[in-house]
Amino acid sequence: MERDEEKFSALLQKYNEGKCSQEEIAWLESWYLQLNEKDKAKLSRAELDEEKLLIWAAVENQTREIHVVKLWPKIAAAASLLLVLGTGLFFYHADRTTSMPKLAKTSIYKNDIAPGGVKATLTLADGRKITLDGAKNGELAAETGITITKTADGQLVYTVSDSKSKNTAAFNTISTPKGGQYQVRLPDGTEVWLNAASSLKFPVSFNNSKQRKVELQGEAYFEVAHNKQKPFVVKTHRQDVEVLGTHFDVNSYPDEPVTKTTLLEGSVKLNGATILKPGQQGISKGSSINVKQVDVDDELDWKNKQFILNDEDLQVVMRRLARWYDVDVVYEGKPADIQFVGVVSSTRNISGVLKLMERTGKVHFKIEGNKITVLKQP
Repeated sequence: MERDEEKFSALLQKYNEGKCSQEEIAWLESWYLQLNEKDKAKLSRAELDEEKLLIWAAVENQTREIHVVKLWPKIAAAASLLLVLGTGLFFYHADRTTSMPKLAKTSIYKNDIAPGGVKATLTLADGRKITLDGAKNGELAAETGITITKTADGQLVYTVSDSKSKNTAAFNTISTPKGGQYQVRLPDGTEVWLNAASSLKFPVSFNNSKQRKVELQGEAYFEVAHNKQKPFVVKTHRQDVEVLGTHFDVNSYPDEPVTKTTLLEGSVKLNGATILKPGQQGISKGSSINVKQVDVDDELDWKNKQFILNDEDLQVVMRRLARWYDVDVVYEGKPADIQFVGVVSSTRNISGVLKLMERTGKVHFKIEGNKITVLKQP
């Protein structure tokens, strides 16, 4: 009779090829849960977290080039324990070892840093600034034909109180700092979620204009209100994204080498030419646009309070952490050439994320005040 580990490896191979039956998928999930529940009552929270990491390190070693990350959405659906505890899973992609090394003695955490939250500043057309996270719920301001309200759940809502308003030359800007996210409903009903260190400039009214044009720096997810007569345009420094009504994410940070637009529903046109279909991503670097198929859940991890990493370089990961935790990142020597595969909750303190990354044995960190140092490897 096959050992459970061998059966798991064989079934995971079938799952990766899309050949598993529902019963086999259920067995895989049950196998994982049974391992996770082993001696659970005897383990502390930290010990349980470490046991899960060791289990998955072993699985990664057994399956060699099979990407375990493809199974995680199935497992996450069944293994509620994983989500309740906020456990993170990280692997160093190239190195295959039978166990995770202990934390290096060179790791220094003089303090910890909490995750970001709901924070933003609204700049009105007349130059007034309103700190939204400190503002009371209710009406914040009124401009010609427009009422601006903060709801109980912290969302900013624009309401057109005068349908004949011609105040199309007035613009507002909503900006999130590092460590901040915010949601806004524009005058046309379009919903926008802003990621950390981002800004969105938009007219206080879309009346009497041929387009609903907004300008984005950073990252935002859009659910555009349908209007066939008036296309919605998102302008970034590398892409113009044109839509009628659809759901999509735009990532256009100044410190990233590319701009990415990911489509969830409907269709969009990039720079007046390239058409995206749902599940596709348009990547701009220079004047060219490359289109590829992606997992949209990975691209929207920030909106769902997660970091989902799929072969992401160390420096890419650290830029993401810098924006969400509002920290400065410095490197002691040349950055290590490491790619990470994993998932971890973005509601954890930064030490929780860094410790998971350190379990690869390939990178270590020092936290001093608001600075994260990536330590030089011995």
